[in-house]
Order: sequence, then structure tokens, then C-alpha cells
Amino acid sequence: MKGDSEGSGYPVRAGLATLAAIGALALALPGVAAAAAPKATTGPARQVSYGSAAVTGTVDPGGAGTSFYFQYGPTRAYGGQSAIGSAGAGTKGVDVAVPLAGLQPLTVYHYRLVAVNGAGTALGGDRTFQTTKVPLSLSILAAPDPVLYGAPLVIQGTLSGTLNAGRQVILEGRPFPFAAPFAPIGNPELTTAAGSFSFTLLGAATSMQFQVVTTTKPVVASLIATESVAVRVSSHIARTRRHGFVRVYGTVTPAEDGAQVGILRIVHGHGVLVGGTVLRHHDPATSTFSRVVHVQKGVYRVLVKVAATSAQVSNYGEPLLIR
Repeated sequence: MKGDSEGSGYPVRAGLATLAAIGALALALPGVAAAAAPKATTGPARQVSYGSAAVTGTVDPGGAGTSFYFQYGPTRAYGGQSAIGSAGAGTKGVDVAVPLAGLQPLTVYHYRLVAVNGAGTALGGDRTFQTTKVPLSLSILAAPDPVLYGAPLVIQGTLSGTLNAGRQVILEGRPFPFAAPFAPIGNPELTTAAGSFSFTLLGAATSMQFQVVTTTKPVVASLIATESVAVRVSSHIARTRRHGFVRVYGTVTPAEDGAQVGILRIVHGHGVLVGGTVLRHHDPATSTFSRVVHVQKGVYRVLVKVAATSAQVSNYGEPLLIR
């Protein structure tokens, strides 16, 4: 029995020695060490704009598969969390970065890096960044376009961006053929709480280009809006002694002597030419036209076609009904 006890104890002692040797070897081999909790270091924010930023940091996975994310928000309570990323399972620090979007302009944000693996969680230090202002920008629209000669028109628009309310804006214009520099028109206006504004001009006389500019430094200017002024066509019908014929006559303002006049019958929404003439001089402000044409029952319109070199554009008269 004694021999059995000694014999049975030998393998136990040998097994323990073997396990100790294997453990020592495992500790000596790189990459086989027991996993440790990760480490997280919060880095600086980069590419900060009015609505986004990229937050960075360094994660040491501690030899185990490690995930990371950023907490962020307007206070140290954060409240927001980025997408989750993987830092791998290495034993050295890994640089990480995550984009943040949907941020508010001109706002201070707190953020920190969080790393997690099976051995624990690591919290990086709290850091902050401040988003920038939304750049001011101007958009305008002139209406109606074209505007009838002598009628009012409105240039309206919006100043967008941070601190856009209560800003002074100036309307500038230049007349056809748009070669002169822009010059201020009327008085400046203040934007509303929403950044909107409008300018009303009375008695449009010539096609114009408009822009709106701020009095800020640097100056912000809108894109150019081109407003066409259409000639005013006054047309009438007079009966003649010839059956089936009428006289179509009228005036055009401003004077466009020599411009072509077409008399059209409207058929299924399209104009069919039934006669034409040219504008004749009446006075410095007005041209006239008159032409006898053969007609049928229906609707007619007069088209005055002015030259491309004119400060006004072509236009139709009001519909004329012949019964």
C-alpha cells in the first residue's frame, strides 16, 4: 500500500511541476499574457465647424478585443453617444476618431472617450470644444418677373446664419445693359427675427439687376437677381365696314418705334398669326399700332416683340374676344 501511495503521488507532483513550467513559459511568451482592462485617453477635437466636429483619442486594448465610443453633450452629464468602434485586441495604444454631426452652432460641447473590454471599462478625461457661427448668407428673389412697365416690384429675401436678426441690409441695382457698377437704391432695411426682409420699388421703368449686401465686416452679398420690365401693351378692337374684318389698334409704353407687332388668334392654347405691323411714333413716351385683319369668332392677342438691345422685353396685350 505504501508503494502505491508513493507511486500515485509522483504523477501529481510531476503534473503540478509541468503546469508551473507551462505557466512560466506562457508568461514569457509575448501576446499570451492575461488580458487587462483597457486604457482610454481623450484627444483634441478637430475639423470643428458650426454643425460638426471630429473627436479623437487613444485606446490601449490591454490584449483583449476592445470597443470604444465617445460621450458628448453641453455639460459633463453628456447625454449623447457616438457610434461604437473597434480598437482591436493589441497591447499598444491605437489612435481613434469619430465624427459628430447635428451639433448646434456657437455651443460649447463636453466629450470623453470610453473604452470597454471583458476585463473592464476605461474613461478618458473630459475635454471641450466650441462650434463656430453659421456663416451669414443672403438669398433674394425679385417678383413679379417680368414686371409690367410702370408697375411696382418687390425684392425679398432672407439673411441666414448665426445672429441674422436685426441686421442692416442694403439694396443695390444697376440698369440695363448692366455695365455700370451697382449703386444703393432707397434706404437700408433691418432683417426680422427670422432674418427676412423686403424692398418695394414703384414704377419699374427699365430692366435691372439687383443684389442685397450687408453692412457687416466682411460684407456679405447675395447672388444677382435680374428683373425684366415688359412693355405695356394696350390693345383694342374696332368694327369696320367690311364683314369679317376688324381693326386692331393700340399703344405701347414706353415708346418702341419700329418694333414688330403680331396679331394672333389663340387656338387650343397656341397663337396663330393672322396679321402684323410695326410700331409707329406717337410721342416720346408712346408708340402706336393699327392693322385691319380678317377674323373669326374667338380670342385674339397682340404680341409686341422688341429688340434684344432694348431696356424692356416683349409682351402681350390683354385677350380680345370677338363674338
